Amino acid sequence: MTRLAAIAGALAVTAGAVVMLFALVAPPGGWWDGYVSEAGTAGQPYAIPYRTGLVVLAAGVAFVGWALRDLRLVGGSLLVSAVLAATSGLVACSDTCPLPPYEPATAADIVHATASVIGMIVLAGAMAAVWFANPRPALTRLAAAGVVLIVPVGAALGLTMLLIGRSDFGAFVERLALVIAVCWLVGTAVVVALSPTRQRTARPTKRRRR
Repeated sequence: MTRLAAIAGALAVTAGAVVMLFALVAPPGGWWDGYVSEAGTAGQPYAIPYRTGLVVLAAGVAFVGWALRDLRLVGGSLLVSAVLAATSGLVACSDTCPLPPYEPATAADIVHATASVIGMIVLAGAMAAVWFANPRPALTRLAAAGVVLIVPVGAALGLTMLLIGRSDFGAFVERLALVIAVCWLVGTAVVVALSPTRQRTARPTKRRRR
């Protein structure tokens, strides 16, 4: 079940990310403008595929969490992150995804943004939890790399949203954060899927010398 969950997680996260990327790239114009979630707003040509892709990605996060259920804090964090990601996909923001204090926002905008931001924070927490749990070396290294990358990128994104609002720099940083998250999820799922049954999360024990 663990291996199947890891495989399903890797496939779902990859498929969801690919569909979301298609929804961003396919429409005419620059796909680096604005928030990623703008591709899922009403009136966008690929809004439904984008939102569907996000829900599929959220399911993948849940599968990865199940595959890491032996690390209880990690599994629980990923489940929470999956629920928040699905909420972000189901509750679309309005045109250009406006956020206070720079633009008037609707209740849906606030729900969408809150779910998205907290979901990424919880996901970063799951990375840190894997790192501190110190499981098998490959998982630990992946988590360490993920934390080292996502923390400054996430902080830059948060400050940009608070101090500047919608901007080209914020769009770039948001996309970078999503790439880091997807790479960590898929990489972690692949490591778990390829690991021996009894050594997926536990550190290998050293043999005692006689």
